[in-house]
Amino acid sequence: MSEIAVSNIKTVGEAFGAVAGTYDASRRRLVTCFDDFYAAATRFATLDLPANAKVLDLGAGTGLLSLLIAGVRPDATFTLVDVAQPMLDQADRELTARGIAHRTVLRDLTDELPEGEYDAIVSALAIHHLDDAGKRDLYARAANALADGGVFVNAEQVAGPTPRLDALYDELWEADARENGSDDAEVAGARARMAFDQTAPTEDQLTWLREAGLADVACVYQNLRFAVLTGRYQR
Repeated sequence: MSEIAVSNIKTVGEAFGAVAGTYDASRRRLVTCFDDFYAAATRFATLDLPANAKVLDLGAGTGLLSLLIAGVRPDATFTLVDVAQPMLDQADRELTARGIAHRTVLRDLTDELPEGEYDAIVSALAIHHLDDAGKRDLYARAANALADGGVFVNAEQVAGPTPRLDALYDELWEADARENGSDDAEVAGARARMAFDQTAPTEDQLTWLREAGLADVACVYQNLRFAVLTGRYQR
């Protein structure tokens, strides 16, 4: 992404829509613990899914997490929500090519969730674009949209628990990304998108998930700034 393009970007949707075609390839380099991170999210999203489960993917982007879940549970039906139409178009092509039942919904995470009751509500690297109040509100709305026994999984980018550790997480992230093969332009593009980040520490978010009424709340995986948070709704 050029400097001119970056300087003209005003919204999250524009930032991610601009890189829809290359996002998945770069994500493997920029999400520096990619395999373990997504494996943990997929595992906890699919542990107890019923047959023909309904899955809601928030901030679905190009559909990567939905595709991974469908690889384990091909009988599931997916609703993908994102604010960037180019991302949803990419997701639609990938899911259609694999014969996965799905629909896409162009919507911001602050908007009303698509109507329905879901067996799993998942998200990957999206909710950190909301401020803390927005995160808490979304967690509450997600809990209310879960079926009894439904699971919530947020594979998230989190803040360090102290300013020093947050700065260290950032420093180590860039070093690891460059070791993975990210060049100056890719790191600069990532940092341009990170201008929209409003990360929160893991422990704060676990508290908000409990406040939303979820049980079995835990951080089931964390590697520096990448964490997988989960909880379950039980009536």
